[in-house]
Parts: sequence; structure tokens; C-alpha cells
Amino acid sequence: MRPPVSVPTLSRRAKVVIGSIAVLLVLFTAIGTLTNVYVDYLWFDETGYTEVFWTELQTRALLFAVAGVATGGLTALAIHLAYRFRPAFRPMSLEQQNLERYRQSLEPRRTLVLTAVAVVVGLFAGFTAQGSWETWLTFRNAVPFGQVDPQFGLDLSFFVFEYPFYRLLVSFGFAIVLLSLIGSLLTHYVFGGLRLQTPGQKLTGAAMVQLSVLLGLFVALKAVAYWLDRYSLVYSDRGGLFSGASYTDVNALLPAKTILVFAAAFCAVAFFANVVVRNFRLPAAALVLLLLSSLVIGVAYPAIVQQFVVRPSADQREAAYIERAITSTRAAYGLTDVDYVDFAQQTTGDDVDTDAALAELRADDATIPNARLLDPNVLAGTFTARQQIRNVYGFPEKLDIDRYTINGETRDYVVAVRELDSGSLSENQDTWINRHTVYTHGNGFVAAPANQVVTGQEGGEPNFTSRDLPTTGDIDVDQARIYYGELIQNGGQDVYSVVGAPEGAEPREFDRPEDGSDGEVNNTYDGEGGVAIGSFFRQLTFAIHYRERNFLLSGAVNDASKVLYVRDPRQRVEKAAPFLEVDGDPYPAVVDGRVTWILDGYTTSDAYPYAERMELGEAAADALTGTGTTALPNDQFNYIRNSVKATVDAYSGEVTLFEWDENDPVLKAYTAAFPGVVEPREAMSEELVSHVRYPEDLFKLQRDILTRYHVSNPTDFYNQNDRWAVPADPTVDTEEAQPPYYILAARAEEDGGPTFQLTSALNAFRRQNLSAFISASSDPDTYGSIQVLRLPGNTPFRGPQQVQQSFNTNDEVARDLTLFNSRDSQAVFGNLLTLPLGGNGLLYVQPLYVEGTGENSFPLLRKVLVNYGGRVGYADTLSDALDQVFGAGAGEAATDSGDTGTTPDTEEPTPPTEPTTPAEPTTPPADGGTPAPGLDAAVAELDAALQALSDAQRSGDFAAQGAALARLQAAVEAYEAAQAGGAAPPTG
Repeated sequence: MRPPVSVPTLSRRAKVVIGSIAVLLVLFTAIGTLTNVYVDYLWFDETGYTEVFWTELQTRALLFAVAGVATGGLTALAIHLAYRFRPAFRPMSLEQQNLERYRQSLEPRRTLVLTAVAVVVGLFAGFTAQGSWETWLTFRNAVPFGQVDPQFGLDLSFFVFEYPFYRLLVSFGFAIVLLSLIGSLLTHYVFGGLRLQTPGQKLTGAAMVQLSVLLGLFVALKAVAYWLDRYSLVYSDRGGLFSGASYTDVNALLPAKTILVFAAAFCAVAFFANVVVRNFRLPAAALVLLLLSSLVIGVAYPAIVQQFVVRPSADQREAAYIERAITSTRAAYGLTDVDYVDFAQQTTGDDVDTDAALAELRADDATIPNARLLDPNVLAGTFTARQQIRNVYGFPEKLDIDRYTINGETRDYVVAVRELDSGSLSENQDTWINRHTVYTHGNGFVAAPANQVVTGQEGGEPNFTSRDLPTTGDIDVDQARIYYGELIQNGGQDVYSVVGAPEGAEPREFDRPEDGSDGEVNNTYDGEGGVAIGSFFRQLTFAIHYRERNFLLSGAVNDASKVLYVRDPRQRVEKAAPFLEVDGDPYPAVVDGRVTWILDGYTTSDAYPYAERMELGEAAADALTGTGTTALPNDQFNYIRNSVKATVDAYSGEVTLFEWDENDPVLKAYTAAFPGVVEPREAMSEELVSHVRYPEDLFKLQRDILTRYHVSNPTDFYNQNDRWAVPADPTVDTEEAQPPYYILAARAEEDGGPTFQLTSALNAFRRQNLSAFISASSDPDTYGSIQVLRLPGNTPFRGPQQVQQSFNTNDEVARDLTLFNSRDSQAVFGNLLTLPLGGNGLLYVQPLYVEGTGENSFPLLRKVLVNYGGRVGYADTLSDALDQVFGAGAGEAATDSGDTGTTPDTEEPTPPTEPTTPAEPTTPPADGGTPAPGLDAAVAELDAALQALSDAQRSGDFAAQGAALARLQAAVEAYEAAQAGGAAPPTG
């Protein structure tokens, strides 16, 4: 027999070195962690949300401690008991001889090993448990829904608030028992209580008792799990087309789960009885019986019922359960009060009554005058070119739509703020001093009426009615500095700024260019935002946090300095309210003279019974966001409410949360957990309420649900014979969903003026024909009112892609597209808007822009396209396009029927370049009329105009670009006239 091999010991020096390294690692980790926590606390203290910080921290710490101590402690206790009752004498078989070396190694270190096991297991359990802090808070602060589940007769709060917590407890119970069982088995094996290869008895009495108790606890927990499984049937997906308990679940699986509860309980009693009987035959037989029962009545029987009872007549068997799913899904997504309107019932697709439509047009004073010609998703380049002013400023790629009432008239505007764009700093500007202490903020609010363009010499530009620096225009802005915005980041990372200076010190922050010169105006931040870092300790804290020594060495950091960080409005709201999901599109509004970011916060749950589950981020994706790139996480959910409206002051960074949905039980649970964090709805000012919008992400989820759940009859729902689909965006080459659009227009069967609403068209499933038009009101009086215009199901109304195709194949459009899509320019289709016209049909309006391919190019509006009942209008203005479709005078209601703007007074108009004189016609017209210029001359003038446009784009001369585009338009008209054989209009 070989003697046991001893474990080599470390030298004293090695122990000191290893211990020092371990201490340093722990120290650096602790300093980094504590610094991050302290910086977080300072942010919460600055914003006034310390209640959130302490409540979340305390809840996480409580769950960490309870789960860690329970899991680690009970596992260690089980191991200790296994060691404590180890056999004093062991038969020295070959198996035991091989284990002896391990026993000798563990024996002197057993306390250390046991402590290490408890700590490691406890840490893993604690870190896992603390992530469920919201589950605990909602369980502790649960409020009733006031609605009863139709199957079990329980208030829905049980499923949303209590059931997830019970499941969490059972999961940790299983984990503790399994870890204890594994630890006990290993300990008994090593110390001889379990002898697998030794003849005779395999288990000592103590080992048998302990393992019987642990296995009994495991099976008892399984009985509890079976009982909870009964309630989980309300989330079943067995029905396929619908969610929730199906016929098979209720009539086969529910009784089976109840039987298995008693079978598992009997099995647990058998294991506990083995403490006295000490014979594994009875518990083993009970366990086999439980396994067979779970297979036969828990799996096989429901499968037989599903296959032979349900499937042959599923539409009838599942009718009652489909009805439950329809009702619950509509309630979960806020779709119980949708107003369905049978629209255009007297028309048959393209066979529309244009005379009736013309009468509607002439009487219209809400929809056509507000038809939007500016696409906020296209014009970021135009805003940048005309209003950027300095390279340190920028505009987001997607602009926003809001409405303002000026001189008693409400209009929708394309709006943006001139933010600091840290990524556009030049190399000589990109130093620590410049990035963090000089270029600290943006400046200015820019707005242009969405239904107007400048009709001056350059043409096709937004009519900026609020513009320039300092901001001037018809929207009064008292504080236009933007210290908090969407662009103040670098590579996705938040960019901090160090602001503030002692009284009397010279301002160092760049504010704006000086009026009338090449100088600049500097500023010192005096707002309430930011964390003071006047003390050495604070400076050291931020130096460690940002790993930046300049906090300690730079003269720009002084006793009056503050640090502004977490400056993205969305990130600020998410941090202040971690229980909310925040809409991906914050938008700026001028409220009481201050630029304010307005955001929408959602409360969600994945535990609403019978409601269809969706992937949050996937459902909110469209052609603008791209698949998988939405701001919302791609988590599963089946309940959502726009429960909170949040604001972030662009100057001070102040975050305010307002209770918007006062009936949301989920928000009530969170407000009970975080008292005082969410202010009542009455605290919102009237001006703020006038700027709230129905949120895009929520609307996209709801329209997706409505494609299936607008059907009320269970049989029709099962047959899917009236299913809708969100159309693909016709302006891009992908199959991604068309985004919804904000419009200011009249609503069907509603009196009054125009309503600011979010809209979308819906097609028939897997068809390009239009089936419905959905809109959600943003007006304060009717906010959240969802209206669905249902078109006749047997008529071929054109959908967005078919309308786009009718535009692309139109002879005039196709010819112009060939000219616009050249080496030096490209055509850009704007959003295809669907506008209900009275009760007769739908009018499609789409702007067409032309953008140069040069570095400094930007899109300008060149044409407007209109489609009504298959008739296409294509002209320079909406007014002319409507005349083409409906006849002369139809376009008088359009805003651009007259002069809709002038060349901005910030620049002097530049006369157009003198065009090349056309050559004489080579052949006379066939009808003997006035000769038209020859095609060769017209083509030559087109080439010259395109060359002039290219030269202007390369030079960056915006005025020359406008003149060149005007010349190009004239050349196109001359070319068309030459082709037609008529008199050519002048090309100058």
C-alpha cells in the first residue's frame, strides 16, 4: 500500500507575496466600486432622486444578504452535518485507500474549505437574487387590478405581482436543496459515509437520514411547483394562434397538475418516512410512480386530447379560450376603447367619386392646409447646412415633429435644438481643456412649419421661423443654451463637462459667435445642474472615476467648478426611474420659454394572463430604427402602459416625472415603493400638456397587435381570414416596417379643427392592398383616443407600396428621376403620408427632394406627388398637384397655393447664373407654330446646369447651389417642352 501523498506547502515569502497581491486586488476593486457608487450617489443627490438610489440599493443589499446567507449558510450547514456524522471507522478497501489522501489534505483545512464554499455559493446566489429587486418591490407593494381572472377567479394582481415572486422563492429553494444535496453527497463519499465500490452497506445510517431529508425536501418543493404550474397555464402557448390557457390546458393539463401535486406530496412523505424506516425501496417506488405519473397524465394525456379532441374541431373547441385571449390582449395593450369607423363604403378602390372629393377639398380647412411637405427623417442635412453655424454644433439624424399655436393658429413644426456635437470637434479643438471645459454646450432652437417651404430664389428649403444665434423668430425662447441633449456623447459614451468659475473670473465656455464679427461670446454656467467638485476629495473622486489626472492638475478645475454628466435626456430618465422603459424618441419643446426635452415612460410586465407576448425592441423596430437597433431592450412583455411623462430641462438638467396614466396598477406599485418620485398629473402646466405627443414606440406595438386582435369573433380570429399587416416602407429597398407619422389633420366623424395625431396605414395580410388606417390623438382633450378606419374588405384600395409604384412608373416622374439621379445629384423620396379625405377616400401626399452627392450637399424640395383613387398629380407645389388630380381650383386649400415664405433674411439673395443661350431649333414644329428649341440645345443646357450645380456643391456655396437648382429646374422644363414640340419657357 502506497503512503498518502502530502500536499506541498508554500514558503513564508510566497505566502506574503500572494497575500499582498490579493490584498491589492481587493483594495483596487473596492476603491473602484465604492468610487462608482459614490459618483452615482452624487448624481442622484444633484437631481433630487436620492429616494430611488437608497431604495434600490437597500433592496438589492437585502436580497443579496438574504439569498447569500440562506444559500451559502444552508449549503455549508448540510456539508458540516455530513462531516459531523461521518463514520469513525471505515473498511480500508481500495476505494477508501485512494480517498485517504484527500481526507488528509482536507482535514487540517476543513474550516477554511467550508467557509470558502459558503462564501462562493453565497456570493453567486446573492448576485443572482439582487437582480430581482423589482420583483420583490412590486410583490411588497402590490395593488389590485380590480379585474378577475376567468379561470381561477383571482385578481390579476396575483399573476402580475405575486406569482413571479413565488416562482423566485421556489427557484431558490430548489437551488439550495440541490447544492446541499451535492455537497452532502461529496462529503459523505470522501469521508466514508457513502461507499460506492465497497462490499456491503453503501450508506451509513446518518448519510441515509440526511439524504432522505434532502430528497424529501426536493420532492416537496416539486409539489409546490406543480401547484404553481396550475396558474402558469394562463401563459400557455399551446393554442398557437393565441396566448393563455387552451381547451387542452383547462380540461386535461389542469387536472393532471392537481393530481401530480398529491403524487409529489406522497413521494415527499415517503422520503421523510425513510428517516425511520431507513429503506430506500419505498421512496424509490414512490419516485418512480411520480415520474410515470408526470409522463402519462402530465404529457401523454394532454397530447392525446390535443390531437384527437381539439384538432378536428379546434375553431369550436377553442372559441371560449380565444375570446379570453382577445379580451385580455386588448386590455394589456390599452386597446379596449378603439373606435372603429367603416370608411369609404361608397367607393370601390380606384373607382372614386372625384366630384365629391373636390367638394371635400374646397370645404376642407384642417387636413389639406396642414399637409406636411417637410420630412423630419430626411432634412437633418438641410438643417445642418442652413443652421449649424459652427462645426461644434450639430443636429440629430432624425428631427422631430411638434405643434405650436402662433397668433391663434396651430401648426405642426419640424423642430430641433442646435446641440453640442462632441464628435465633430476638429483635431486642434480635441484637447481635454477644449472638450471638457470650453465646448460644453449647444445653443439655439430651430423650427420650420412642416407645411411650408421657402419660395424665394433658392426654393425648396424649410421656412425657418425660429433660427440663428441668438435664437429669433415666432417661438419665444428665453433660455436657449443646451447643456443636456442627445448628441453630447462620444462613441456612445457620455461626455462630461467641467463648468463654473469664481465670481469675477473671465468666462471660458464657448457660447456662440459674436454678432457682426468673427469673434465669439463666452459664458459661465450658472444653472442648478451639475455636481460641485470644489473640494480636493471630490476632485480626487472624479479623477479616479474618469481616470483623468486633470481633475487634480488643471487650473480649469477650481473651487466653483461643477461636473455635468449623464447628459443624455433618455439616460437621465432611465437612471432617475429604473422601473420605467423609456421611449426611444425624446423631443425638444419650448415650454415657458425654456427648451425642455419631453420623454415617454412605460411600465411593463410579462405576467399579464392570457395576453400575447411580444419582444419589446423587435416590435418597436421599423425602417428608421432598423431591426434590433431600437432604444428599447428586446425583453419579452405582454402588458404596457404609457404611465409617465418625463421632462428634462436642457439647461439645468432637472428631471421631472409626471403620472400620466392614473389608473395603472403597476405604476401605483412603484410609486408606493418610491414615494414622492412621480408627481401627480395636475402638476403639469397647461403649456407642457399642449406639447405631449402620443409615443411612437407604444403606437407601433399597438398597431402590430391590432393587425390580429381587431377581430372579435373567435372563429374568424382562428381562421385568420381578416388579418392585417404593417406595410413595408415604400421609400427604402428593405422590407422593414413603414414608420408611423405625426400629422395635423381632421379625424373622421369628429367635429372641430385639426387634430395632432400619430398615424399609420395597414395592409391586408400578405397583400399590398390597404385594409385600414389607424390614428392616435395627441390633443389634450382627446389624448390616447385610437381610431381605426376600416376600408371595405372586397375593394382593391391601393396600399403604400402600390402608390409608390404608381409614382415611380409615371412618365413625368420617371423622366425626372433619371435627371435627378445623376453623377452629381440624387432623388430622395420623403415620407408617404396617408390623409383621410372626408368620408370618401384616402389622399396620399409625398414630397420629392433632390440632394447633391458632394460633401456639403443637402436635400431641397423639388416636387410634390399626390395620389387619389389611382390618379397621380406631380408638380412643383401641392396646390398644382391637387389641381392635376381634381381639376382647377382644387389646390386652393393647400398652404403653398400662394406665397408661403421668403428667402431668409440672414443672407442676401444671389442672382442665378446666366444660362447658356439655347441654339436655334433644328426642325420646325409639325403644326407650324412657334419654333421650339432643339433637343440638342435643351440637352446641352441640362448638362451645363448640372455642371453648375456640381461646382456650387464642391465650393460649399449654398446660395449658388440654390441658384443652380433653379437653373436645373428651368432646363428640365425646357427639355420637356422641346420633347413636346411646343414653345420652351425661358431657362433663366
